[in-house]
This record gives sequence, C-alpha cells and structure tokens, in this order.
Amino acid sequence: MAAQVYSKKDKKFPVLPNLADYEKLHAEFNWSEASKELDWFEDGKLNAAYNAIDRHAKGDRKDKLALIWEGAKGEKKQYTFLDLFKLSNKFANLIKNKGAQKGDRIFIFLPRIPYLYTAFLAILKNGSVAGLLFSAFQEQALLDRLSDSGAKILFTNSELAKRVEGIRSKLPELKEILIVDTPEFENELAAQPDSFETVKTDPSDFAFMLYTSGTTGKPKGVVHHHYAIVAQHATAKYVLDIHDTDIYWCTADPGWVTGIAYTILGSWSCGVTSFIDEGRFDPSRWFQKLQDYKINIWYTAPTAIRMIMAEGEDLPKKYDLSHLRHILSVGEPLNPEAIHWSIKTMGMPFHDTWWQTETGCISIANYPTMDIKIGSMGKPFLGMEAAIVDDAGKPVANDTEGNIALRPGWPSMMKTIWQRQEKYDSYFINNWYLSGDRGYRDSDGYFWFIGRSDDVIKTSGERVGPFEVESALVEHPAVVEAGVIGKPDQARGEVIKAFVVLEKEYLDKVKTTEEAQKLKDELSQYVKKHLAGHAYPREVEFIDKLPKTRSGKIMRRILKAKEMGQPVGDTSTLEEY
Repeated sequence: MAAQVYSKKDKKFPVLPNLADYEKLHAEFNWSEASKELDWFEDGKLNAAYNAIDRHAKGDRKDKLALIWEGAKGEKKQYTFLDLFKLSNKFANLIKNKGAQKGDRIFIFLPRIPYLYTAFLAILKNGSVAGLLFSAFQEQALLDRLSDSGAKILFTNSELAKRVEGIRSKLPELKEILIVDTPEFENELAAQPDSFETVKTDPSDFAFMLYTSGTTGKPKGVVHHHYAIVAQHATAKYVLDIHDTDIYWCTADPGWVTGIAYTILGSWSCGVTSFIDEGRFDPSRWFQKLQDYKINIWYTAPTAIRMIMAEGEDLPKKYDLSHLRHILSVGEPLNPEAIHWSIKTMGMPFHDTWWQTETGCISIANYPTMDIKIGSMGKPFLGMEAAIVDDAGKPVANDTEGNIALRPGWPSMMKTIWQRQEKYDSYFINNWYLSGDRGYRDSDGYFWFIGRSDDVIKTSGERVGPFEVESALVEHPAVVEAGVIGKPDQARGEVIKAFVVLEKEYLDKVKTTEEAQKLKDELSQYVKKHLAGHAYPREVEFIDKLPKTRSGKIMRRILKAKEMGQPVGDTSTLEEY
C-alpha cells in the first residue's frame, strides 16, 4: 500500500527554514565546513561547553535569555547567557577546588533544576567527564553506574541523596557528594569566583557519558567526545530549524541523550532561548506552557503525544498556539495516527526523528521543507550515509528488510563504550555501524522502521534492559527466575511484562485470583522501588518454567511470540520446553 504523503510544496512558512532544499544541501554538505560555525581554540582545540555558553556570553548574545525555567511548584527563574556563564564558572571553580581533574567522571543526580544544567557545563569546562542519572533511579541502578564509571564527585539534593546513603560504602572512588539544596553548598558556591579559564580540550577528549541498557549484562557506558557538538549544532540548526528569535522547548530529561544534545549543547550552541519545565507531564498543563511562553519549536516524545491524543481533539483548540511553527518527536517510532492528529488539531505535522545514544545526534529525520511520508523515519542527515544492510554488513535492495546502518565517521559517533572495547567493536561490521534496529528503504530514499533486532524494551521513550528488571525480580524472596519482554501498548509504545517462576513455598499462597494479584502487585512495586520508576513490570504472569537454551540463556523472543500469538520459530537450541 502506498504511503500517504504530507506535501510541503505550497506550504507558507512563517520563517524561511534553514534547510531550504534537502537534496541540494545533502549533496554539497561536508563536516569540515560545518565545523567552522563553532568557535575553536588555537591548535585545533575545542570545548563543547565553551561553544554552548561562553562564546555567546562574550558576544552579542550576552544579555539574551538562554534559560526560562519553571519549577514543579510554579517557581520561575530566568538566566541570560551571561548569567549561565558566570554561574557555571562558579561550579567549575568549586569542583576544581574539590580536586576534579581532566578526565575525572563527575555525575549529576538531580531533577530538572537550573543547577543540573550549570553543573553539566562546569564539568565540561573543567575537562572532566559529565555523567547524568535519571532522578527515578533507585539504589541498584545508581550503584551499577557510579561503580562502573568510577565517579569521583556526585551532585544531588537532600531527597535523592537518601538513595545513595545505602550504597556509599560500595563506592570507594566516590570522594564527594555535593548536596545542592543545603545552606552549606550555597555558601560554598557563593564564595567561588565567577571567572574560570575553560580547559582547551582536544576534540577527541571525553565530554559526557550515558548508561544505556542492553539485553544481557549490566548497562553500558556510552562515551561522547567534545567534537560531538559539531553534529549537534548542525542538526539543531537544520532539523530543529532553530533561529535566533525562537523560544524552544525540548521536553526530554538530560538523563536521556536528547536532553543533553538538544537542551544543553546543540541548541544553546545555536544561541536559542530554551524553556525548561521541571513539572510532571500533564496534557492541559503542557498546552498552557506552549501558550504562555509562546513556544516556537517543540521537541517531544511519541508517548507524550499519544497521551495528549487521548484527551481528545478539542484540547489544542483551547489554547493560542499561533506562535508554534515546528513540532518534532523523538525516542521511538511515531505512529501515523499521531501525525494525522496533529495536522487536524494543530494545523501542522509532527516531524519524526531517529537516532540513538550511540549516534549522539539526529541521524535520520523529517525536515521542515521535505514532504513527509507519514509513518516514515525520513532521510539521513546531511553528511551522514545510511543504508539497510544484511548481517554481514552488505547493503540490500530497496524495500528489503535489514539492519539500519550508518557509515562511521560523523562527529558525534560514540567515542567508546566505557572499559568495554569488545562491546564497542561489536557495533561495527564491514565499515558500517549497526544500530540494532531493523527497517527498509523505499525507492525514494525514505527509511522505514520495523523493530528492534534485540530485546531492549522501549517504554514511554525510555530504554529498559530486560536483564536489569529480571535481576531486580529475582532478588524478591518469592521469585526463582524471571523473563521480561516488551509488550506493545498504544500509549507507552511498550509496557514491561514479566514471566515469573515462583519458589515452591509461594505456590500455595497464590491459589486464588485475589492472592495471585496481590503478589503480582507486590512484585511490580518491588522493582519500581529497587530499580527505577519507569522500569517496573506493569504485567506479571506466573509460569512453571522459562524457555531457555541449553547454555541457560532465556529465550525472550519465544516468550514474546507466545504472548503475541505468533510462531515461536526455531526451537532446536532450547532445553525441553
């Protein structure tokens, strides 16, 4: 069936897009020229934080608003580029006085408050490596990441610090925990000078790291270098279409790569005014913010879009959205219904974008002036070569399913997987980066997403590794073993479902439906408490045994196939099941 097309041919743009002709610029673009839009130090040195904030604070944008912030309780603060420059300098002096050196890992475990952003900038200015942690993380998730990274300093607040207390003794390399909402911290910060000489880092020096879940083992630390800002700046300019007069809202938390690349680095490098909201998601509240702050560009997630759609078509019509000119989504595939809905209710389509923690920037996208094939990922970003390849890394014909792959060499490609060279190497075959996603390319060059080639679960835009959830479940005294899958869900993309084998003594306790449901709820809450607020199973099923290979590997694909009523495929490597 032919895809429906949203044509841009006769579209009247309120502001002429930066990318007027995709095909022309894609043919002409090169990263060397693009890198000239950044400010470089002598001898080819480059610092990402300097480009995001310092260069604007030292130029014509010094008095321009950089950050408009609203807190969870309605508090409001505003910061110019000069304000952020001075405050991040204070943070940089503080950590330097605490002994932070170039290359040291310094982590941030905070909600979306202004200090999160200034701490991140300061870490990069000091030449250290910033690590971000979701405020939903519980003890085990924190221990895994802080231990593996060898974090030296942690920024947090009084409430979140309680989760660190129980694991502190297991983190010998963690020398300082800075609690930012105490008078002691405020006094110490106030005493710091507001000038700091930003470290002239090499483009290849590590800048920040994020842990992303895999299908086996512990989360892996994806490390990015300062050079990544070249691609983040270019994509913010051409995909997000940032102009100097824009007010921009990216709803992503910086614990997720989108919140770093497109709230801190790429977007501020383009000099945009960013709105940041600490509050929880609420459809009506969000539309109120779009109206009140006169947002021009809105970058959000399909899960939020689907939950907004559930409120009905009248919701957007209650608000003045006349200033909103460009809307985009990220995190998981955007279903066609969402695009039809936004055209009908808001007069414009959501533009889907595809990329990953490992790619560091938007890699395949729908662009402001390019026709949208509704449901498609779009086309590769400028300077990036994408293809569909087989498992040997050989390109396949159009309209043939295969691995979505990128040619290595773009500026924001991950620099390494922290202390796991073999894992890093496994991403590449025949000079292609394999994304782990499956898809196909049509004859017009548009890419189409089919699904994950591994078992990682995407729930509400967050990646959750089944191994982490299974490990948390097994720690409960009732559980012998568990297998976890992602189950399609209209609102969240996927929900987590756990298949649990119970200890014998508990089998007698779940003979009635009521008793069984009570234990299922207890297990869900147990994972929510011990792992993360978004990583718990919303469905639990008790089973007698799990499908496993003879080597003991849980075959999650079989669990998923049976759940979905699909063929289980080859079972020759299984134990008797």
